[in-house]
Amino acid sequence: MMTKKRGNELKSEHPTAGILIIGNEILSGKVQDSNSSYLCRELRFLGVEVKRIATVPDELEVIGNYLREFSEAFTWVFTTGGVGPTHDDVTIAAVAQGFDVETEESEEMLELISGYFGERMNSAHHRMALIPKGAELLKLPSMRSLQLRFHNIFIFPGVPELVRNRFHVLKEHFRSGEIFLRQIFLNSDEGQIASILDETTAQFSELMLGSYPALWRNDYSLKLTLESRQEAYLDDAMGFMMERLPEEKIIRVE
Repeated sequence: MMTKKRGNELKSEHPTAGILIIGNEILSGKVQDSNSSYLCRELRFLGVEVKRIATVPDELEVIGNYLREFSEAFTWVFTTGGVGPTHDDVTIAAVAQGFDVETEESEEMLELISGYFGERMNSAHHRMALIPKGAELLKLPSMRSLQLRFHNIFIFPGVPELVRNRFHVLKEHFRSGEIFLRQIFLNSDEGQIASILDETTAQFSELMLGSYPALWRNDYSLKLTLESRQEAYLDDAMGFMMERLPEEKIIRVE
């Protein structure tokens, strides 16, 4: 069953996610985003469907509006960036503004930060102890760190290594079944098999079917991916398609 949500998003019976990449440095091309692709791969493996990714500047209102919209539309929301001590680190303030709450100093966060910076700690570092009122700090024992969660929003730093380390500790929290995958590698172009793809999706409406040309590869020219949460359903769809694909075009199946 699907229900209409604010912002014309659809909230599925299966867990969904939105990813918000925050930072002027991403939009200006100074830094390349690798966090969204990592989170997409990991969440897919856990059975969570990423429905939207947005990259936004370091602006309070823009960030707050996106977070409010994403939080209502999706099961989980992940942000990266904007949680450091400098002038452009505004994610925490944006969360508070977007949900109309105040920020407050967390003794736990302050203790962690002061323990890390020691004598080097200054007023900018001190501001990093502010969190939105109502937020939860999740202990990450293996990292001697804390993860900030506000409702269904997980707020990550922008550094890819930190995102990966934190998500690895938390990932079982998001697991929801499995999305099964089959792949077909072809020596063909999309136009030659378009009618077969149409016929397959018409017959198997719940199938997640992808078609990806590989223009610069020597071993195949097209990869098809078939995905489903039901393995038997996927096998039926796979058999249906294999019966219709020209045998001479098939290179391998995985």
